[in-house]
Amino acid sequence: MNTASTTITMRINGREVSGNAEPRTHLADFLREELLLTGTHLGCEQGVCGACTLMVDGRQVRSCLTLAVSCEKAEIETVEGYNRDPLMAEIRDAFKRHHGLQCGYCTPGMLAAVYDLIRRHPEADEDIIRRQLSGNLCRCTGYAGIVEAVKDVLAGNTPEATVTPGPRAFIPITEAKPATGGEESGEVVRLETGSSLSDLPSRAQLSEGIELIRSLDLDVSSDAIWQILKDPQKVVSCIPGASLTSQTDHNLIHGVCKVAVGPMAATFRGSAEISTNDEALSGNVIGKGKDRLSRSILEGCLDYSVSANDNGGSSIKIKMLYRLSGPLSQFGRPAIVEEIADQLLKQIGVSLVEAATGKTTASNSHNSVGGISILLKSLLNILKKRFDRKL
Repeated sequence: MNTASTTITMRINGREVSGNAEPRTHLADFLREELLLTGTHLGCEQGVCGACTLMVDGRQVRSCLTLAVSCEKAEIETVEGYNRDPLMAEIRDAFKRHHGLQCGYCTPGMLAAVYDLIRRHPEADEDIIRRQLSGNLCRCTGYAGIVEAVKDVLAGNTPEATVTPGPRAFIPITEAKPATGGEESGEVVRLETGSSLSDLPSRAQLSEGIELIRSLDLDVSSDAIWQILKDPQKVVSCIPGASLTSQTDHNLIHGVCKVAVGPMAATFRGSAEISTNDEALSGNVIGKGKDRLSRSILEGCLDYSVSANDNGGSSIKIKMLYRLSGPLSQFGRPAIVEEIADQLLKQIGVSLVEAATGKTTASNSHNSVGGISILLKSLLNILKKRFDRKL
C-alpha cells in the first residue's frame, strides 16, 4: 500500500493553505488534526450521521468520506468560516431563537445542510425541510426547533447566499506532487505551517495576543551587537534549541526550535519574515510555527531596537505579541512566559556578547529552550513575587 505523503493546496475559509497528507487521510482529519479547525465534528465516520458536513466548492459533502488529496485547489467552507455571510448569520440567529440546538454536536453539519437547503429550495414547506434534513441526525432536539428555525428564515426576507456551487477542476491523480523534506518515512499529514509570506499572521490578527516587553543590557557596543542581530544565522545560533534550515527571498527564513517546559517537549517547525533598519538599529520579526506531535501552533511578532547605554555598552529593547494554541497553551500564561523569557534572555545575552566579541560559542541548536531547571527557577520566582506582595 502506498502511504507516501502528497502535497496539497486548498482554500479554507478564504485562506490558501498547503500541507502534506497521505492518500488515505480524509478531509475531516486534515482539518481537525492539522489545522485545529475542530468545528468539523466526527460521528459515525461512515457518511451516515451528517455531523461532518461542510462545503467543498459550494456543495455540501461528508468530510469523513472525502479524501483530503481529492480537494486539491478546492474552495472549502467550514463552520468557522462564513465571514460576513448574511444568510448564515440569519440561520444562526434563527437557531438561537428557536432552540435549534442542545448539545451542539450535530450543529456544524446541520448549519451547512440548512444553508444548502435554503439555497436550493427557497419555497420549501415543512415536508420538504424534513426530507432534506433527514441525512443529518440529531439526538437531542427532535428536529422541531431546527425545522421552525428554517421556516423562520424562509418566511422572511431571505438574504442571498455568498457560498454558491462552483466548477470542480479535474486533477488526475498522476499529477499529485510527492511531498519532500519529511524527516520520517510514512509521516502522516505534516503541515508546513508558515511556509510562505501569505501563511504568516498579520499584526492585526495578533492584536489580541499576549504582550511581553523586556530590555537586555549587554557589555558590548551597540554597533557590535547590531552586526549580530541583523544576521539571522548568527542570531539563531545564540538561541537555545533553535536552528535555521533555509532562507529565501523577502527575508523569509525557515527553521526549527526545540522547546522543553518541565515534562512537556515540543519541536516547532515554521517560518518567519525579518526586516531590519540599519540607520535606526531596529528590526521586527513576524513568524509562525507548529509542533506536529501536540498540534500546537505558536504565532507572534517581535519588535526590537538597539541603543548605547550609559555604561558604554548597549541595550536591546524588545516588544513581543504572541498567541499559543493547542495543548501547549497551558504553558502560555503570561506569568509563566515572563519568567521563562527572563531566564532565556540571560542565556541569549551571554551568547550574543560572545558572538559579538569573537569568542567561540558552543552551538545551542542541540539544546532545547526551557528545561526542568528553567521551569523550576521560573515557578520559584513567581511564588516569591506573590509572597512578597502579600507581605
